[in-house]
Amino acid sequence: HEHAHDSDFQASKLRLRKMASQLWQPIVVVAALCLCTGFAQAEQRTLVLVDDLKVAYTHSIFFNSLRDRGFQLEFVPAGSPGLSLTRYGEFLYENLIVFSPSASEFGGTITVESITNFIDNGGNVLVAGSPSLDDPLKNLATECGLEFDEDNTNVIDHVNFDHADSGRHTRVLVPAGNIVKSPLIVGKASNRPLLYSGISMVLDPDNSLVTPLVTGSSTTYSHVAAESIAEYPHAVGKSTVLVAALQGFNNARVVFSGSLDMFSDEFLASPVQQGLTGTQQFDAAANADFVDGVSRWVFKERGVLRFSDVQHYPAGRRNETPGYYTQSDDVEYSIRIEELVDGQWQPFRGSGVQLEFQCIDPFVRTSLVGNKDGVFHTKLQLPDKYGVFKFLVDFRSLGYTFLVSSSQVTVRPLTHRMYERFISCAFPYYASCFSMMAGLVIFSAVYLFHREPKNKNE
Repeated sequence: HEHAHDSDFQASKLRLRKMASQLWQPIVVVAALCLCTGFAQAEQRTLVLVDDLKVAYTHSIFFNSLRDRGFQLEFVPAGSPGLSLTRYGEFLYENLIVFSPSASEFGGTITVESITNFIDNGGNVLVAGSPSLDDPLKNLATECGLEFDEDNTNVIDHVNFDHADSGRHTRVLVPAGNIVKSPLIVGKASNRPLLYSGISMVLDPDNSLVTPLVTGSSTTYSHVAAESIAEYPHAVGKSTVLVAALQGFNNARVVFSGSLDMFSDEFLASPVQQGLTGTQQFDAAANADFVDGVSRWVFKERGVLRFSDVQHYPAGRRNETPGYYTQSDDVEYSIRIEELVDGQWQPFRGSGVQLEFQCIDPFVRTSLVGNKDGVFHTKLQLPDKYGVFKFLVDFRSLGYTFLVSSSQVTVRPLTHRMYERFISCAFPYYASCFSMMAGLVIFSAVYLFHREPKNKNE
């Protein structure tokens, strides 16, 4: 009886455990989904600094497109006292949008220095200015290799302006040919003009990391619209930069636009017409496609590369990775490169990837050939020099993140057993050696066995 009671008790215990596990499984799944969703949202945390919260409504098309792509936007007036980009040494946001051109200073702990530190740590920043630009954004632009024009100046074009212009020709139509030819950055190409109203910029010629995305026409200049020109303008013709992009060596991205209106609902949706001739008319300007493309690029939804599975080995021996190589060895090298497309990592199908084998200076430079799986491969012969070398892939292409892979190897000299024997160029020396030996034998034989004939008188 006691044995039967114990059996029933054990069976009841097993049933309770099974019921508990069944109850916990959905709870664990739901918790995991919430955690993953939290991580996904954390990767898109974006702080939006504005002069007035009305910007969230006047630029709603742009901000709604960001929300639809998974961005978590936090709108805060630029002068709010509690502003901060970090907490306990950790950054609170991955992206920063500064739509506050007239802010005389930022609130809280946000300064130009803290924003540059945010960029140095991989943060992405989108900045939009206006003719009422104040010092903080000017100083930030200077830190990034740009220089805005003076206050109250406008980009003016008396030839390429919109029919809805007020008469000062500051509502400029930028021809499609003045937009950089890079679908990764600015989206698909269009023959429609870009509607622009704002301030101009010029680039620092010593900063090779800054790229002009939109420039003025040959008839464009920058000046105070209501004043006559007494001095040479700050920017004239195609040197007038309207939108510029910066990508740091750490792949942080920054975009500066001199026009806040360019992102507004009015500029995204209003029809445009050439004001001087009235011949060219479009249902809408190219602003919607341009703004969408630029925002996807600056927030690293496009043009992001990564590498993996770097291998180098003696030719024909894939599974062998030696600790060192020898001069003039035949070597194979491969690297897998992937590109972020619509949130998914896919094999990189681009070209122009090169491999350098260098010791201070490159001794070998060769192209890598990719396949459908994104694996780039090449064969090379090591130089006739020993030392510490490295396989270096340094891929830089407009619109893509910088991709750098370095693998250090040792190249040893040939041992005496590895040199070629009886090489053809040494045949004269071999002949001279053997001829001397033969001569010595003949001379010795003659000297030893030759006897002079005796004189008969003797």
